[in-house]
Amino acid sequence: MKLTVQKKSWPLREPFVIARATYTNSDVIVVQLQDGSLIGRGEAAGVDYHGETPDGMLAQLEAVRARIEAGITRAELLKVLPIGGARNAVDAALWDLEAKRSGRRVWELAGVGNEREIASAVTIGIRSVEEYEKTARELAQYRWLKIKVNKEQPLECVRAVRRGAPNSRLIVDANQAWDVKTLYALGPRLAELRVDLLEQPVPVDGDDELVAGQSPIPVCADEAIDTIADLERLKSRYEFVNIKLDKTGGLTAALELANAARAQGMRLMVGCMVTGSIGMAPGMVLAQLCEVVDLDGPLLQAADWPDAIQYDSTGVMSWPSASLWG
Repeated sequence: MKLTVQKKSWPLREPFVIARATYTNSDVIVVQLQDGSLIGRGEAAGVDYHGETPDGMLAQLEAVRARIEAGITRAELLKVLPIGGARNAVDAALWDLEAKRSGRRVWELAGVGNEREIASAVTIGIRSVEEYEKTARELAQYRWLKIKVNKEQPLECVRAVRRGAPNSRLIVDANQAWDVKTLYALGPRLAELRVDLLEQPVPVDGDDELVAGQSPIPVCADEAIDTIADLERLKSRYEFVNIKLDKTGGLTAALELANAARAQGMRLMVGCMVTGSIGMAPGMVLAQLCEVVDLDGPLLQAADWPDAIQYDSTGVMSWPSASLWG
């Protein structure tokens, strides 16, 4: 088996502003695993707040190149590479290659099927209150909108989006910018605006006073959740977990985490880092198990892969073609 790894930079449609950073490009790695005439592909951005970069992920893969090219399995990969983007990209390529070898689609191999229609949220980055409303009007047909906010005027920002998109379901993502006191103060007023979910509103190291069920809006762990080991601490604080393949280190580990979280009574969201459609496709498999879907990376980019996943005007995603992935 031959391993090829490349860096790729996707330009974004507009600067993507969240509470901790502003992005103008999405820098990813692309992995190819070739077995004879068959090629499996994977794409990953890594987790920047864990210090991951494309160069760092490439170095990780070079260090284990011989092991991968000797014919590694997905189970063995979990022991060879740590959680993160490098493992995610190889795991995705292995799933893709297995699908091509077997002539079956990945969702069949994973045992989840593809019966559930997948409607992704689309994200509105931080901007002026006036621009929140304007952008929301342009996206008002989407079933789900995700609103990035910080600690400055969050209620006014959400209210502006609600004016612009009166019927969309709303996720508010503060990327750890609030504290627990602020969350509980804002909760009832955000509930009046029909917000469905609050994503990681408080710092990972500042959620000790968070109590699951105390907010009128369910609270979702994002930066706070990476692996199954985190569930014991989080289950009394958050109702949802946001599972991202770059965080878990691939679809294989993500499916295990999803089943473990559900067994603990937690509800599921699937999220993403910003990548093209090859990076989104494995997340669509996991999405079959999730109530909330945020797989909008390609919508934020100015370009995408050939035979890309398509999104209709409401956010419903087409299943990836076999020529793209899986």
